[in-house]
Amino acid sequence: MSKLWGGRFSGGPAAALEALNASIGFDWRLAPYDLKASKAHARVLHRAGLLDESELDRMLEALDGLAVDVESGAFQGTVADEDVHTALERGLVERLGELGGKLRAGRSRNDQIATDLRLYCRDHARGLGADLADLVSALAEQAATVVDAPAPGMTHLQHAQPITLGHQLLAHAQGFIRDLERLWDWDKRAAVSPLGSGALSGSSLPLDPVAVAEELGFARPVANSLDGVSDRDFAAELLFVCSMIGIHLSRLGEEIILWSSQEFGWVTLDDAFSTGSSIMPQKKNPDVAELARGKSGRLVGNLTSLLVTLKGLPFTYNKDLQEDKEPVFDSLDNLALLLPAVTGMVETMRLNTEIPRAAAPKGFSLATEIADWLVRKGIPFRSAHEVAGACVAHCEERGIELHEIADADLAGISEHLDPSVKAVLDVDGALAARTTPGSTGPRAVADQLAQVRESVEAWRDWAAPN
Repeated sequence: MSKLWGGRFSGGPAAALEALNASIGFDWRLAPYDLKASKAHARVLHRAGLLDESELDRMLEALDGLAVDVESGAFQGTVADEDVHTALERGLVERLGELGGKLRAGRSRNDQIATDLRLYCRDHARGLGADLADLVSALAEQAATVVDAPAPGMTHLQHAQPITLGHQLLAHAQGFIRDLERLWDWDKRAAVSPLGSGALSGSSLPLDPVAVAEELGFARPVANSLDGVSDRDFAAELLFVCSMIGIHLSRLGEEIILWSSQEFGWVTLDDAFSTGSSIMPQKKNPDVAELARGKSGRLVGNLTSLLVTLKGLPFTYNKDLQEDKEPVFDSLDNLALLLPAVTGMVETMRLNTEIPRAAAPKGFSLATEIADWLVRKGIPFRSAHEVAGACVAHCEERGIELHEIADADLAGISEHLDPSVKAVLDVDGALAARTTPGSTGPRAVADQLAQVRESVEAWRDWAAPN
């Protein structure tokens, strides 16, 4: 019998219970992390005098061999094993006989799974960070080509004020940089080791949770064994970060979908990151962008699923926590698929700058320049806003643009206007005037671009494997 329990039971579980109870179908991916933690635990048992030198050497050799067989597929878990921990103990006992059973001393599946999942999450969060850094870099490199290229800036999806395309692309980069910051901040809280908490109360054996934590790359052991085996804040918080990444990918995807449409025409997507239609031969569909938008719902759903599972759970371990892993695995798997595709789409898309340049002044987007011109002449903005609005109304009645207002009509609109106001009714001039940090002017965008490039290299260093 391979199960880690059953001494007080007179018979085995019903087939229906066994099928429901088994988690080996999804937690087998934790095997490398369980083996890593097992080696650390074996060394602690040795230091506690519970394994002699020869037993430790044989134990570590068997664990290394088991790791090789797991990676190659020569050793696999089965439904009869119930979970990854049971399967690996079976493999160890097959290699070592009775000695293999000694490794379970001082630990439980409760602190094992809490440790394994933390190790898995911390490892994969850095891979996620590396993929995010690649996307930020792709956005930055595209932005570098359009630092001074005008485009309509929009609110409510209506023309508002002229901006630069570089500014728009770097706005997306800022969201992903915040996601990187969240991952880094999350990792500090996730870097605690539950191993040594046992089932819930610690152990009467002279173990050393500090040494285990250090060997496994954690900053410290958990402060409370009850919390150690039941805490899944780290998983929920990681799913929140994944959800925010999904939201930012969705927003980027939506804009690229709009920009690549015939109505916008700002962007041409590369054939390698587009698909076609089974009936309409002319179609070129932005499927990567649409999947980026669509998968955000799945990522948010995984977060919601885990939060509802955790709600109201009593201390300490409950079988409900079997449901903690699949949402985490699914979110990380989907982002690992999605981010390289989005990065490739961004890297290879061609920006058609003449179309947004021509559209930049439309919709009276320079009206605010009139108001600011009046403010510089000492007119209160409240009054200046009214005058600029009157200019727009004048143009709408006549079907003209702001720069086409006749000189003779300006004074009739307001006594504060004269022909010199037309000097500010120029898109390039309006952009150049915006020099404050974070604004859309070419100089400010160039400064922002330099900061983003510097930042992304720092994040690459953090995301590099330890």
